[in-house]
Amino acid sequence: MPARPRPSPARSGIGAWAELLPEDELRIVRELQGAVAVVAKVGDDINDAPAPAAADVGIAMGGGTDVALESADAAILHGRAADVARMVALARSTLGNIRVGIAIAIGLKFVFPVPAIAGITGLRPAILADTGATVPVTGNALRLRRARI
Repeated sequence: MPARPRPSPARSGIGAWAELLPEDELRIVRELQGAVAVVAKVGDDINDAPAPAAADVGIAMGGGTDVALESADAAILHGRAADVARMVALARSTLGNIRVGIAIAIGLKFVFPVPAIAGITGLRPAILADTGATVPVTGNALRLRRARI
């Protein structure tokens, strides 16, 4: 008999089910996909492989089987459930970092070629700015290494 979800998905947005058969897991993932924006499934063994593969985000626990690790989108190396929250926080930080990097690169592409096209400066500064855009973008990305999430 399937365990009831705790805490209630209506309150927290997170539901927890335990001791389900693989077909029940898959059914629940498909039901949730019709009801919520993103479904993530965490599993650690071979019986969990179909559900994480069907979910929007499949997460395998590090101690799991090779099949579970192969079918998942991400893996938690330690068997701690709290690492899922850390993984989500790091993913959000990374996405923000990507947005900033794109804004820097596109901004430099718009700022420096305009004086070159207008004849105020030569083409060389625009080329150097375009090439040099990798430095602040890379520096911004390296900030994620310091993240203690």
